Amino acid sequence: MVIRRLPLSLVNRIAAGEVVERPAAVVKELVENALDAGATRVDVALRDGGQSLIRITDNGRGMTPDELMLAIERHATSKLPDEDLWNINSFGFRGEALPSIGAVSRLRITSRAQGGDQAWQIAVDGGEVTPPRPASLAEGTQVEVRDLFFATPARLKFLKTARTENDYAREVIERLAMAHPDVDFTWQEDDKRAVRFAAQKQGLLSSDESLRQRLTDIIGPEFVGNATPVAATREGLSVTGYAGFPTLHRPTARMQYLFVNGRPVRDKILFSAVRGAYGDVLPSGRYPMLALFLTVPPREVDVNVHPTKAEVRFRDASLVRGLIVTSIRKALEQAGQFTTSTLAPQALTMLRTEGASGYVPSYNHGFSDVHAGQVPLDWSGLSGAAAALAISPHMLAEAPLSARPSGMVAEMPGSVGRLGAAVAQVHGTFIIAQTQDGVVIVDQHAAHERIVYEKMKQALAANGIKRQILLIPEVAEMDDPSATRLLARAEQLAELGLVIEAFGQGAVLVREIPALLGKTDVKTLLKDLAEEFAEYDEANGLKDKLEEICSTMACHGSVRAGRALNADEMNALLRQMEQTANSGQCNHGRPTYVELKRTDLEKLFDRR
Repeated sequence: MVIRRLPLSLVNRIAAGEVVERPAAVVKELVENALDAGATRVDVALRDGGQSLIRITDNGRGMTPDELMLAIERHATSKLPDEDLWNINSFGFRGEALPSIGAVSRLRITSRAQGGDQAWQIAVDGGEVTPPRPASLAEGTQVEVRDLFFATPARLKFLKTARTENDYAREVIERLAMAHPDVDFTWQEDDKRAVRFAAQKQGLLSSDESLRQRLTDIIGPEFVGNATPVAATREGLSVTGYAGFPTLHRPTARMQYLFVNGRPVRDKILFSAVRGAYGDVLPSGRYPMLALFLTVPPREVDVNVHPTKAEVRFRDASLVRGLIVTSIRKALEQAGQFTTSTLAPQALTMLRTEGASGYVPSYNHGFSDVHAGQVPLDWSGLSGAAAALAISPHMLAEAPLSARPSGMVAEMPGSVGRLGAAVAQVHGTFIIAQTQDGVVIVDQHAAHERIVYEKMKQALAANGIKRQILLIPEVAEMDDPSATRLLARAEQLAELGLVIEAFGQGAVLVREIPALLGKTDVKTLLKDLAEEFAEYDEANGLKDKLEEICSTMACHGSVRAGRALNADEMNALLRQMEQTANSGQCNHGRPTYVELKRTDLEKLFDRR
């Protein structure tokens, strides 16, 4: 075989395979170009899911005829003035998008530079270039992409339906619009009525208020009304945005919007940080809703990972992860509202359904209600774990509630907290409390379970993790890189109660383990930790195991469903809930209470 140079048109088609995956990728590249050009208005139109037409119009700086010719050449860009890949302050910088798009479609670029007296248009059909010619356009640029993938028809087989491709493209616009609330966006598909995400007039709203309004327009008022602001800085990094309450969750991570320096990303480090931040306040298999904007010095993040620029690498991933975890947890702890307001409408809907049809439908949050009935207290196998925490099984089983001066249950003194005063206990399980403007229904077991669990976590943090010395140290054999990763973090693992040391090539010796773990498969644990260090640089698995055991102990040690409580005990539980972090949900992610406002009750009886 003779080595030969491939034709430029074929090179561009090969490159387009990475850059132009689907119509949404074209929309992303072109809108990012408009934003880099300083546009304050971007109009997007699609037909047939983007296959027939993609049109992007902006009011940015525009281009001269010479710049138009350069724009369609590979690796020609205006976004790296100092040719420094570690100082990227724009979306684009590779100079690949336009030539790649032109190689697989019929591309028309019409542009008029600011201050120019004439607009110009250049055409690229399947890589064949037509020189610029005069055209008509106001200042800015309009890019039309027709017959996408006509030059590579095999790619058409991999496209989904027009509806699905439209959805992908709209999601791109929504994410970019979130990151730029000061830019006016319009979206139109198949000549339908355009959807506008209007920019707020400068000076009328603060930047935070503009972001809040943009999130309301895109995600919806349900999210903004059930989310808490996030704001934190550390060592030159900052994170802002909104984190949804734990009871506002979804079955996928699609509603997690993450941005780095205004760039929408899907980064495993950030997703891992979000998972760690919510930890034990979410049901298994559910994902919180949030919109976080991370600002990092350009030299501390590498965006030159993939042509799509959806992945990034951080110079100090641990610092980034720690900032996100602590900022979200602090925001959730400081939130004045513990559970989502959406629970009330759901409860009202169920009550109306019961009244109309005579039965109560199944109501599933995505978790199983395994603690609904009274379960006999069984401490077998847990007494040793409790002793390791210096907490007696008797103390946990009783879990005494702090006393409160006795008084009338229905009394509403001015000092009563936001969860009100207890007025009744229903079925030995639910506490009914009256607030200043409504009613709160509390699941006593779920609520006390969270209180006990948080106290156990505080005890762990204050007294440290008790270790158990193995009479016969265990040797875990693995590949050499995995052993090296574990040994490099031996000090961190020791803080979690796991003491290891080297034992030849590709082997690790375990001398001590956390007492809470009891009998466990140490070898499997080490291999899992090695994989986590390779993926996330954190020992999340060990922390999760310890917290899971604490959660189980708290569940067995809390007030059971079916136990009768007097007025003082019920009110004491309410006051403890108000003082406990994450008290809006139990350790399994179930809500601990539902709040019905007086207006909700009036709607239930058609008073409104």
